[in-house]
Amino acid sequence: MGTSIEIDTSEGPLPAYRSEPSGPFRGGIVLIHEIWGLVEHIRGVADRFAAEGYLVIAPDLLSGVGVAPEVGQELQDLTFSADEATRAEAQPLMREKLAPARSPEYGRWAVEALGSVVDVLASEPGVDDRIAVVGFCFGGSYSFALAAADPRLRAAVPFYGQPPETSELTSISCPVLALYGDQDERLMESLPRVTQAMADAGVDFTRHVYSGARHAFFNDSNAVTYDPDAAADAWQRTLDFLNTSLQSSPPISSASS
Repeated sequence: MGTSIEIDTSEGPLPAYRSEPSGPFRGGIVLIHEIWGLVEHIRGVADRFAAEGYLVIAPDLLSGVGVAPEVGQELQDLTFSADEATRAEAQPLMREKLAPARSPEYGRWAVEALGSVVDVLASEPGVDDRIAVVGFCFGGSYSFALAAADPRLRAAVPFYGQPPETSELTSISCPVLALYGDQDERLMESLPRVTQAMADAGVDFTRHVYSGARHAFFNDSNAVTYDPDAAADAWQRTLDFLNTSLQSSPPISSASS
């Protein structure tokens, strides 16, 4: 089990969850939550990675704008309620609560704060330069953004995330494994363009799409979207990808940056 910590940033302390590795030490992971915040599901994912040998830090990027974990969990429960009227009432509440996180200023702050998490991992004995980012939905998008902003990353695994503007993709120097469900219409519509943009930027980009899976297929706390078969396969693919990416020698460009 992990512990709650605070990370120093230029804008003040950032709450986070830290889970210590067990077994052979494999490196460090920045774990970025969904739009629901640092809920229990994400803490559980952090503990799962730690059990595989990773030091994991999962920052809370939303409490500072009013979406504490308990608020995020309530929003998720309302959004996926079996009652249609409850789902309808949840939409304006969602827009209100999450509006601050949609501003450009917030985006710049979030990437800088995530860089502070990388700072902490980079200073930990045993991590060396073996640092990756894994994120889901909101966190998947920020996984792309952090990979573009921080050359210290050796791997990025965005689950159903949207990458940054095309002009930023050339800054990604680590391999990327992106995971999607084919029922996620918005991301499926943009995926061909994303794939081509990644190729044009020279990014080592691997995508995998799960047939019949929806957005948030990995979230086992959401009975509506969870797909156990896709989630199990994605977990194993992620572990294999991290093992390959972090145990190999880093590219010369990354080592010298």
